[in-house]
Amino acid sequence: MTLVTTSPVLDFKFAASPADPLASPSGESPAMVRDRTPKPARNPRLRGLQCLRCDALYPITLTHDGCPACKRAGIHVALRASYLPDSPADTMPMPYASGFALGEGGTPLQQMPELAQQFGVARLAIKDESCNPTGSHKDRMTAVGVAQALDFDAHTLVLASSGNAAVSAAHYAWAAGLGCEVATYEGMPATFARQLDALGARRYVFADNASRWAFVRERSQYPGYFALTNYRLPALGSAPLAIEGYKPIALECVTDGGLPDHIVIPTARGDLAWGIYAGFRDLLAAGRIARLPKLWLVEPFARLSRVLAGGAINGSYPGHTDQFSTAGATVTYLQWQAATATGGGAVVVDDEQARAARRLLTAAGVSAELCAAGGLAALKQLRESNAIAADAHVVLMLTASASSDPSWPDRSV
Repeated sequence: MTLVTTSPVLDFKFAASPADPLASPSGESPAMVRDRTPKPARNPRLRGLQCLRCDALYPITLTHDGCPACKRAGIHVALRASYLPDSPADTMPMPYASGFALGEGGTPLQQMPELAQQFGVARLAIKDESCNPTGSHKDRMTAVGVAQALDFDAHTLVLASSGNAAVSAAHYAWAAGLGCEVATYEGMPATFARQLDALGARRYVFADNASRWAFVRERSQYPGYFALTNYRLPALGSAPLAIEGYKPIALECVTDGGLPDHIVIPTARGDLAWGIYAGFRDLLAAGRIARLPKLWLVEPFARLSRVLAGGAINGSYPGHTDQFSTAGATVTYLQWQAATATGGGAVVVDDEQARAARRLLTAAGVSAELCAAGGLAALKQLRESNAIAADAHVVLMLTASASSDPSWPDRSV
């Protein structure tokens, strides 16, 4: 894996400093601003943020610029939450002992025996994240992100998203009494735009990803703004404490269905995959499981696959896809680590393969956004290559249903 390449510099400047939107709503109906929720209880064992690569320890801040030591070496690496040694009762430490929640988590693990037989594995289950409050896995991350915003006296969440993350952030911010600003693409699906507008979130429209990230980066430099998602090139991933929100998926999988051998995960920049990896890592350290499951990261065109074959981790790997939730040209250290540390890898599933898999899921009574359906197509490839054996226990991550997918319904064949 080559780690050093040149990268573009993002530069975005506001004409004037943004005002606190909760202090002066500027055209927003007062009914859209609620009293802010009290501060959550921070885990006293949370000691800071630690580099994924060199383990250097840093204080927790609202900004996320990665590890300065690794950056000086030309390697762009994210940070993770770091905790003091766990007590026996603290199997899976989280940043906040009691945070902000709207009922996310505890999603069903649906056994799929007919599909297991069809794809030639011993057990196949679907972890249905569409059952979260706003319909996707993003709610888990947003909940912890909101807790951090409240903890650090932020007044506004800011993020780059034209899909599930935007909807999740708008709902949670409104419920917590926070402002929300979203940098979106010009073609944001109308159903998502209507939800953001109804919840008082401000939308800023840009033509490309670099411009969206530049907006979020600039906004995050002002007091009171908390960037929930990535805003750096080379990409780092979302806010480190927020990503911790995905860790309970690991415990839920083990509790509800036993330890899987493989987990298949739709992936853009790897927040979800790394959070699941971190959850299983905690369970392994606590002696709750004997091994890590292999994580297979599904992408609509080759990005991580090219990095695993020797490409630069901070290179640009553009492509076109209808799998909008996992689009993008970047790779992060997060997703590279989740794949390599578990002995898994990356699987490329194009749109037609994903659509064919979605037809099978629909026939089985499962509604899936296109990239989530791609997990089933990835399973087919992994069985054909014998990367997944016939006696395996496999879990597919269903990140959202077809109802939140602008590519739905599929074309007739």
